[in-house]
Parts: sequence; structure tokens; C-alpha cells
Amino acid sequence: MPSPDDQILRTWEANVRPWTQAVRAGDIASRVAVTNGAVLGAVRAFTPRRLLDLGCGEGWICHTLAAEGVHCVGTDAIAGLIEAARAGHPVTGTPACYEVVPYADVAAGALAARHAGAFDVIVCNFALFGAESVEALVTALPPLLAPEGHFVMQTLHPAAASMDAPYTDGWREGSWAGFSSDFRDPAPWYFRTIGSWVALLHRSGFQLTALREPVHPHTGAPASLLLVAEPRP
Repeated sequence: MPSPDDQILRTWEANVRPWTQAVRAGDIASRVAVTNGAVLGAVRAFTPRRLLDLGCGEGWICHTLAAEGVHCVGTDAIAGLIEAARAGHPVTGTPACYEVVPYADVAAGALAARHAGAFDVIVCNFALFGAESVEALVTALPPLLAPEGHFVMQTLHPAAASMDAPYTDGWREGSWAGFSSDFRDPAPWYFRTIGSWVALLHRSGFQLTALREPVHPHTGAPASLLLVAEPRP
């Protein structure tokens, strides 16, 4: 039986095409209405010159910010998503680097060897699904940030995502509810409470500077949890 983290990778490998199409066609309503703007606003607030997008997927954040002159590095564990990111990079945008780098390799120092202290912002947008793998990843991030650099992460809002399950950390079954029938084999994901996310940042050497709960304009429910942190002195 594959581990939950292996199942997550297999799911994304199997859904590169429908995911890329859905993002680029604007088919994910909550992203168009709320969360895309929320994460871009949080990043732009720091006017970064160099940005690292971890779990960059098909590359939309890097594409958007490269068109504004930001030097971007996008990494993902899925080769097909990195290929899509490279192919979709804007011709007139600042050149970007897209690399296949699993989270385990980031945790082991694969980026620190080449990019220590290089980034004004590290962003992770709906890309933190694992348990121990996410713990190890976040712990490895502070050395990658430039002085006064910031980590911006956006994830499912725990209050909305907990549904009828107990509000405690643990693995949950995945679902493609609300997506097209082209998506298959949903993977499990690791649920964390708001307090657990904050504690993880603290254990990893960060101090929280902002906690936001972007609200969907039509439902009035929180669409995401957005945390901003900086390395502790």
C-alpha cells in the first residue's frame, strides 16, 4: 500500500492535463472570485524582486508576476506540471526558472545549495497536503529568504474543510467534488487546524505577521486561510 504522500504525487501525475486546463480556463470559481487575488495581493505587498513558488503547478503565479518584472523560480514534484509551466511562460515576461524538485529534496537542502538567502518572498498556494513532508519542507525555508523576506502560504480554510469531522489534525479522504469528470483518483490530504498551522510556523523558525481569512463574496464563508510569516530574529 503506497503512503499517503505517494498517493498525493500519483494523483497529481494523473491529473496534469485537467488541472492545467481548469486553472487556465478559470473554471475554479473560488480561485477566480477570491483566492487568486488574495495570494497575489499578499505577495505584491512586499514588492519582491525574486520569488520562489513552491508547488508551482502549471505556473500561473510565476507567469503573472514575471509579466510584472519579478524574477521567479517555480518548483514542483510533478514533471508534467513543470513542462506546462515552462510552455505557458509569457514571452514578454521576465525569464523564469522552472525545476522538478520534490519537497523531500527541498528539505534536504537542494535549493539552499544554490539559492541561500536569495528570495524576497516564498509562496506556497494550495500546495501543502502532506504531514511529515510538509513539516520538513517548512523547516527548510528560512535560510532561503533574503533579509526581511517573507513566507506567504494559502490553504484550505480549516473551519470550512473540516465538514462534519472532528476539528483535529489528521488525514482526510480527498475529493474532486465540483470539478469536471476528467479528474480522477483523488488523494488523501492532511488536515491541520489554524492553531496547528501557526504552531508549525513557529517550530520552523518563523513568526506570524498576518493571518487572513478571505471570504467568498457570494457565500459569505471563508474561502481560504492565508498566513504570512517572517524568520524569527
